[in-house]
Amino acid sequence: MSKALVCPCEDVTVDDVEGAIAKGFRDVESIKRYTGFGTGICQGKSCLTTVAQLLARTPGVSPEAVLPFTPRPPLQPTELSVLASLDVDETEAPLGGVPLSAGPAPDALRSKEPIPARADVVIIGGGVMGLALAHNLAKRGCTDVVVLEKGYLCAGASGRNGGGVRMQWGTEANIELAKRSVELMKQFAGEMGINIWLRQGGYLFLAKSAAIAERLERNAQLHNRHGVRTEILAPDAARDLVPELTLKNVLLAAYHPEDGVIFPWPFMWGYAQAAEKRGVRVETFTEVTGLVTSSGLVREVQTDRGTISAKTVVLAAGAWSPKVAELAGVELPNQPHRHEILSTEPLKPFLGPLVSVLDTGLYFSQSMRGEIVGGMGDPREPVALEQGSTLRFLARFGRALTEQLPILGKVKVLRQWAGCYDVTPDNNPILGRTPGLENLLQMSGFVGHGFMMAPAVAERMAEWMVSGQDDELFNRFNLSRFSGGTLEREDMIIG
Repeated sequence: MSKALVCPCEDVTVDDVEGAIAKGFRDVESIKRYTGFGTGICQGKSCLTTVAQLLARTPGVSPEAVLPFTPRPPLQPTELSVLASLDVDETEAPLGGVPLSAGPAPDALRSKEPIPARADVVIIGGGVMGLALAHNLAKRGCTDVVVLEKGYLCAGASGRNGGGVRMQWGTEANIELAKRSVELMKQFAGEMGINIWLRQGGYLFLAKSAAIAERLERNAQLHNRHGVRTEILAPDAARDLVPELTLKNVLLAAYHPEDGVIFPWPFMWGYAQAAEKRGVRVETFTEVTGLVTSSGLVREVQTDRGTISAKTVVLAAGAWSPKVAELAGVELPNQPHRHEILSTEPLKPFLGPLVSVLDTGLYFSQSMRGEIVGGMGDPREPVALEQGSTLRFLARFGRALTEQLPILGKVKVLRQWAGCYDVTPDNNPILGRTPGLENLLQMSGFVGHGFMMAPAVAERMAEWMVSGQDDELFNRFNLSRFSGGTLEREDMIIG
């Protein structure tokens, strides 16, 4: 046992790294997300080599598996005011930017054990939806479950978001799901034994146009009818919550004090470890290559490690779900849209709520560790499975943030990254049975808010699957609604 520091920035010790390795994390990216090493101000420059050495000397780990984690731009910590001064053409579409990584994981990172030949339930996608569903199924006695993830856990959108959780939505269904999710998040540490750093500082939505102001007022009335205490605030009242805000051109604000943020990575680990303890197999670095169908059912799931026969298959691959669905001849209307995000150096706590300018898609909050974490949608972003990082985003975000919080101009950006929103035509998920393939269940299309809805959606879906009882949620959001014209649009989407 050693308390020697490996990562002074994040207080990660040799014990922490060796503990992660003992839990089965045998690649640098996964160890980074489990321990947090390499996410501080030096961005891994002082600790990556030590972690790689600890991993390389582990029995059973081949040298080919010891790869450095993906470097994140900017190369050097850079002040937000400098980034805000950069010139970008708002009429042009963003380019691909700095790529996410050099390529797919090598064979050395795949398990050498054979994949199960059969399972009651195969879940495609090891994001928070798939893992939460696996955990909830196992809690109800359905433990013959295999989760397939093509990369490491936290590789997709679930590990790339800002951690926001809110009950301010524009439809009754999403409000109720969000309320239940927050309730379950409060219980998470006690049930799972892992701290997700839930901080309920509220969400403060700002409106700069009459149309957005009217939307906030209308939705606040809906929230109140469902027991969500959203308040409409004049600019001066909003400034009382965050005195540093300029509130430039802001007409009004909406605030709910019980919204908040959590830390995404332990949220994922908690679900994964709880599911595995109950017998679920979580197979990382395993890509689905085919779906064999006959007589209106999916019979087999083909992977690059072998084939699994399954009674039920759940598609929970987020923005990658349409590509997987194509393997079964199913067309999904989901479209992937890149959303970029960044984190700054840590500051003393000063920002209570997560703040969002709904007109522009800007959002920012302060983490429990002190960093400012935020992102901003781009109306020019093309449809693509793109997770590269752009200078354009840094410039646009820097300008929008310092317009509202000029005191952050001298604060340095440490790193940026990106993930994909999984966008449907009505901004609502696709859930339930697939028309024509009764045992292929859909669980995608959450448009950037799947992370915060996962606890409630997974709980209800597991109960629906195990009990066989009807649940209107899986009729309301069924894939068939797009051909039937029964769409209910969600309008509280950031970005």
